[in-house]
Amino acid sequence: MRERARDKGRLEDILEYSNNVTSLIEGHTFETFVCDKSAYYSVMKNVEIVGEAAYMLSKAFKKAHPATPWKTVQGMRHVLVHDYANIVSETLFDTAVNGIPELRQQVEKYLAETDWEAWETLPDDFEDTADETMLKLALKMKAKGYPVADIAEITGLSTEEIARL
Repeated sequence: MRERARDKGRLEDILEYSNNVTSLIEGHTFETFVCDKSAYYSVMKNVEIVGEAAYMLSKAFKKAHPATPWKTVQGMRHVLVHDYANIVSETLFDTAVNGIPELRQQVEKYLAETDWEAWETLPDDFEDTADETMLKLALKMKAKGYPVADIAEITGLSTEEIARL
């Protein structure tokens, strides 16, 4: 459930698992990273958790903080979980080396600057607009015969929106 009251904890999770990624990748070149299966799969799992925590943030929080590419962060999680056979090692390494530190800086800023007591008392904004990228993904998945429930989970679209595609 995506509730404003859980946003702070989810950001703290992003911070914790981002720190894990940074520690795990430290000292690795791309070549040593892909050869070190323990580091490779540990980074993969931690990036997945970062994406899941981002996915579970309230829509209101993500909308209020558009500087962070939330859909990209969530999309990486979806690939790691649902399309694991097609993971591009270079993309995972680049995410660990470049994307995660940038995300961590943004999250640290959000944690420090947000008045959490006030944030949790604001009413939810139920205005949802489907991101064009998620619509395209949903169309492709629907064409390939994925179950509607899976498409909804991955894209964040409602089953009604998917049925209209």
